[in-house]
Amino acid sequence: MHQKSVLITGCSSGIGRAAALEFLDEEWEVYATARNPADIETLGERGATIATLDVTDQSDVDRVVDRIIDEQGRLDCLVNNAGYGQLGPIEDVPTEMVHDQFDVNVYGPHRLTRAVLPHMRTQEDGTIVNVSSVIGRVSLPGSGVYAGSKFALEAMTDALRSEVEEYGIDAVLVQPGPVETKFNDRVDAEVNGGEKSDGIERSGAYETIYKLLDDTAALGGSGPGAIPPERVAEDIVDAASSTKPHARYQPGAVARIGVLGRFVPDAWRDALYGFVRKLV
Repeated sequence: MHQKSVLITGCSSGIGRAAALEFLDEEWEVYATARNPADIETLGERGATIATLDVTDQSDVDRVVDRIIDEQGRLDCLVNNAGYGQLGPIEDVPTEMVHDQFDVNVYGPHRLTRAVLPHMRTQEDGTIVNVSSVIGRVSLPGSGVYAGSKFALEAMTDALRSEVEEYGIDAVLVQPGPVETKFNDRVDAEVNGGEKSDGIERSGAYETIYKLLDDTAALGGSGPGAIPPERVAEDIVDAASSTKPHARYQPGAVARIGVLGRFVPDAWRDALYGFVRKLV
């Protein structure tokens, strides 16, 4: 039996870091990546191989994947975890910021998937785990751009799952709800520990939504139902290790309940949002 290898993006904190540690505990060969290698030095001390990887840079993607194949001869699992959340009402978010959101959350996983699939098809085995969010099933006011990127990732994963099945490859979605990480690391305009993006163009028409977003940010990762990143990492490793993984994993009660929101009639959902807006 060969030692299995995994490539994980976005390991600077939160879910990515927890997943790297969980895979190390299971004795996988772990390639932990982030835009800033200084952020993942401690993972290197724990036994992971660390590498710089900007998921928006095709040359970075090709370099890291080629390195793994050269050193390991194969890649058993790709975990597309790198991402960030662009908040703001649709009208107030400039189009270039929408592009940046999709470049990381959608095009990034697409670049990596295209890079690893030829190798996985050759070995007739492999798992691609895309870390999404419960918001990839139900969009909330003020999160339309972020939710749109996660909806897109979900659609791509559903298509991919059937496309690669005949080659012995699995495609899996992990859809957590709130996670006990710093809110700004998870859903504010931040890319893999990089500098925050600004440039929201406030029209003045959506101050109630901004107030709601501010109140949510104040909770950080300690809101009701928040789970530790290690809980999400458990599902990621379970999916990677299983011979027949589930199509979707929803770690935490909020995630399991939240995904059902897409089946609620639109009028009911809109009425609920209107009620919350009045409370704010």
